[in-house]
Amino acid sequence: MLVMRAEGLRERGKARKREAIVSAAHELFAERGYDAATITDISEKAGVSRRTVTLYFPTKLSIALAHLDAVEERIFSAVREREPGWSVIDALEHWLNEERSHQDELDALTDRMLTLNPQLQAPHQARVAEIVENGARHLAEEMGVPPDARDARLAAAAAAALVSSLGPAPGREDIAAAMTFLRAGISAVSGPDNGAVRADS
Repeated sequence: MLVMRAEGLRERGKARKREAIVSAAHELFAERGYDAATITDISEKAGVSRRTVTLYFPTKLSIALAHLDAVEERIFSAVREREPGWSVIDALEHWLNEERSHQDELDALTDRMLTLNPQLQAPHQARVAEIVENGARHLAEEMGVPPDARDARLAAAAAAALVSSLGPAPGREDIAAAMTFLRAGISAVSGPDNGAVRADS
């Protein structure tokens, strides 16, 4: 029990350090610019050593994209741990409703960082594309088609576009409408014989 408690404390300590580094970096990138802010600047603002920053993040770019790593982990944790009988889209809808009540200062800071540093737009979009590919694999598994199947890729791309279009703090009704639209689209491309991704759930 003591070992488990110690491990839990260590993990929470690591998470706090990681959050401090990301928050400090995003603030500096928004204030000074991505190119001007250094790893040393980030370590000083986060209150950790330079070595700690590089242990958690191998490059400055990895810090700038860390918010997407966190989003990806939360999304696919929701998918993996979804309720019995739920589809991937059901899990996505539940996740969106949970996320809407957990917007914080880092979300606004990230938006500012990306707006003020256009050089981050391309790597940001590339990372989003990787998340969409991961989503396509989950959908393909549920739909019973190959991972690179057109239908799964279309569904994942549509889901990403809809989530992006909802904005930072969507209402529950907006989320429900977007998911209804998405289920209908998946049903249309999947055909009536696919029962895994339901159009009527």
